[in-house]
Amino acid sequence: MQFRDLGLSAPLLRAIEQTGYETPTPIQREAIPPAIAGRDVLGCAQTGTGKTAAFALPLLQRLDASAGDEPKLRALVLTPTRELAIQIGDSFTTYGKGLDLWHTVIFGGVNEKPQIAELRDGVDALIATPGRLLDLMNQGHVKLADVEIFVLDEADRMLDMGFLPDVKRVIAKLPRERQTLFFSATMPPDIRALADSLLRDPVSVAVTPVSSTAERIDQHVYFVDKGNKPRLLVDLLKKDPAIEHTLVFTRTKHGANKVVQQLEKAGLKAAAIHGNKSQNARERAMTGFRTGELRLLVATDIAARGIDVEGITHVINYDLPNIPETYVHRIGRTGRAGAAGIAISFCESEERPYLVDIERLIGKHVPRVEQHAYPPSEPLPPMTDLARRGGGGAGPRPAQRPSGGGGGGRPQHARGGGPSRGPGGGGRGPIVERVSRGKSEGPIVERKPAGERSAAAEGGSAAQPGDGGRRRKRRRGGRGRRPGGPRPEAQGAPTR
Repeated sequence: MQFRDLGLSAPLLRAIEQTGYETPTPIQREAIPPAIAGRDVLGCAQTGTGKTAAFALPLLQRLDASAGDEPKLRALVLTPTRELAIQIGDSFTTYGKGLDLWHTVIFGGVNEKPQIAELRDGVDALIATPGRLLDLMNQGHVKLADVEIFVLDEADRMLDMGFLPDVKRVIAKLPRERQTLFFSATMPPDIRALADSLLRDPVSVAVTPVSSTAERIDQHVYFVDKGNKPRLLVDLLKKDPAIEHTLVFTRTKHGANKVVQQLEKAGLKAAAIHGNKSQNARERAMTGFRTGELRLLVATDIAARGIDVEGITHVINYDLPNIPETYVHRIGRTGRAGAAGIAISFCESEERPYLVDIERLIGKHVPRVEQHAYPPSEPLPPMTDLARRGGGGAGPRPAQRPSGGGGGGRPQHARGGGPSRGPGGGGRGPIVERVSRGKSEGPIVERKPAGERSAAAEGGSAAQPGDGGRRRKRRRGGRGRRPGGPRPEAQGAPTR
């Protein structure tokens, strides 16, 4: 099956062709046609399967078919982290360059005033994280009365991060008559109940079994004493040149910083991303990782949720997650789109119950590496009884709270939008985006198409509470500010 067989419009197909995509992924094949037809969709798919395109393409096509003379908010995409919001916005830009539609992205951690200005200018689609969206709704800057399409992305992560109450408050303000596209990598009971309450006669799409891991990911676990984890990590990285584009996961922000310090002390270049890092620092780290300048990126689960980088060869669980579904999310960063990948996990004695839960969830044993430089002082545990449920596990799994800025801002006006792993966009004229930053970040820099960000657009000093977001030049005939200088820096608006 080709993209032209999915019922997509000519502008969207042209945009897809320009990206180099040739065939849709399974989630795209199954979800796009019913979504174009206006059906609700329940999609259960792992990260890296192309699900962003699965909702972005039909969303764009439906908005374009009913576009008016002036933009009004008709589509809302709710996503848990700012990284994921940024990536969805970038996809809308890449694939929507031919459509006469406008979108903006809002999330916390930056000044809200540029975002408010973008919203006042008018948008057709809004990509948002829950915290900042509720802030701007409460201030009267966002009205959801005209929303026709609602997308809830990464619903299970919303639950893990404790955002479900905020999500429900947003949903309560949406019109009852709407189309809902609901996506989740896993389907725990609370998420299933939420889906049942939101969706009307949905088309269910599950491209892989719930909580399964990609077949082409080679998984291994190293049992090691906690104090030897840094030594084992350095030993593996220095001895194995094949570990070349690696994402390292820690459980805490402090842990991420400490791992980077230990790696740099050993002569290995690395950077950390987590909620306490400024937006500029996170973007610089991501740019270096995407371009290959940076071999090692150390991340917390929440900060890494939006990472969509091609060619990650290895994922290393420096700390095992206490929520087994998180393991599935983590290792899904490698082995994407049919490529091979390797997932390595370190397991110290206190984390052994977590491994039990993980193996029961994925339904198989993670192969053990018993011969390595830093074997554990305690005997290896017996193999997990995969059939046994309850007891002997890690105990209750507390919801993971966000580690930093949860909702709010990178405004991005665009004549359209698109997906992150597959196609999206199409229509009537090119998009021009301009990156507007606060005083500390330098002048406005014209943004290049997705995948071609300049160092100037990504650089700048650490973001301050008053720093601006990013915006696109207004469409011809639309009202807007004259592009040409940095916006005045606003006085530190609180973020969350």
